[in-house]
Amino acid sequence: MAINLLIAFYSRLGSTEALANAVATGAAESGASVRLRRAREIVGADVIQAVPGWKDAADRMNRLYPAPTPEDAEWADGIVFGTPTRFGSIASELKAYIDSLGGLWFTGKLNGKAGSVFTSSSSTHGGNESTLTSLYHPLAHLGLIIVPLGYADPVMFKAGTPYGASSVSGATNTKPTEDDLAVARFQGRRVSHVAASLAPTR
Repeated sequence: MAINLLIAFYSRLGSTEALANAVATGAAESGASVRLRRAREIVGADVIQAVPGWKDAADRMNRLYPAPTPEDAEWADGIVFGTPTRFGSIASELKAYIDSLGGLWFTGKLNGKAGSVFTSSSSTHGGNESTLTSLYHPLAHLGLIIVPLGYADPVMFKAGTPYGASSVSGATNTKPTEDDLAVARFQGRRVSHVAASLAPTR
């Protein structure tokens, strides 16, 4: 069964973006139609200009990816949220998008859809797992069926977490490794398969 998958993410300099594209690749390999959407900045231009590379990266990504909308979530059979860690929790840019889904929550239009999450951090032990599990909370409130990765593929013994794909960029903004990306591709396939199984029951 062909399914629709929304990948709504925020990325500042590109690490979370790379994971999002890998999730999309895995989903497409499973026959899913994918919408990649980047949440927009909610801070002022002065804050963005103060961080080297932020404005250029944001401009580039905003040209590539539309902003996510509630319509995207209603269209989707499965939703995957991606965020960098912010002190062990979700980035406010993605949280603002999730908060915009209140109308769909109120009418129950997301109930029974597949939901999953991925993240990146700039430091080892920088909050990847706590960020992923903190995203499980809004998934549950929205009525999504949470899809963890477990250790259902051999690549899970090399990278990622059982809660979702992850990467560590370090001080030099190193992009995700091939193992990190392989986990994200597996996540795209897994969520697509689960979403296809759930769709007839909604």
